Amino acid sequence: MLPVLDPLFYLLAVPAVLLAGISKGGFAGGLGMLAVPLMALVISPMQAAGIMLPILCVMDVTGFRIWAHRCDRALLLRLLPGALIGILLGSLSFHFVSEAMLKLMVGGLALAFTLNHWLKGRLRAPLRLPDAASATIWSGLSGFTSFMAHAGGPPIMIYLLPRGLDRAVLVGTATIYFAVVNYAKLLPYALLGELDVRNLSTSLVLAPLAVVGVKLGAWLHERMDPQVFFRVLYAFLFLTGIKLCWDGLGF
Repeated sequence: MLPVLDPLFYLLAVPAVLLAGISKGGFAGGLGMLAVPLMALVISPMQAAGIMLPILCVMDVTGFRIWAHRCDRALLLRLLPGALIGILLGSLSFHFVSEAMLKLMVGGLALAFTLNHWLKGRLRAPLRLPDAASATIWSGLSGFTSFMAHAGGPPIMIYLLPRGLDRAVLVGTATIYFAVVNYAKLLPYALLGELDVRNLSTSLVLAPLAVVGVKLGAWLHERMDPQVFFRVLYAFLFLTGIKLCWDGLGF
């Protein structure tokens, strides 16, 4: 079966993959969630998620080599069990979520993530919980939203950002965390039929951009003020979130 052939899809997918790679390679991966909302403007969010997963895994190989020595391993061990539980819950509920619900979910997460950034990270857990419980809750939510739409960045950043980690350690920890999460999603995605020939062939067409994006992100990490990179992209992510919520509500 041929890959997706719609030129409009590639007009959105090519910059989406590059920007996701740049974000993952040098800016803690937060805007990696931009790819699915962009693709979902042309194809279904479920197909977009299926196409993006192998591409994210290619990014993770490159990112792992760059950032593995800078991650907080103790923190990873605290976060990954909850993430795996979230992935399991996502896989069990995947086919019960309609396309409209998924558009609302992805759009809502895009809006929440953008507003949290503009509000200087004021989004916090409403209750003070022991750190182990907080890590499990936020990583579990991250694993679930990552499984549904590769949008696990907002919940995990709500947990990580207040910890005041060194910038390189934050990027390294987030990179390795999402590498494990993405590879853990491969088997359930395959069992759910989201890694079919058409999606995989489309992923193969876009995969070279993944390596380019991650390496460019690592290069920019040392040379570019992240505010310059993020300012326009957050605005664009916010507008994309509005569009997806609008479509999900059936307007």
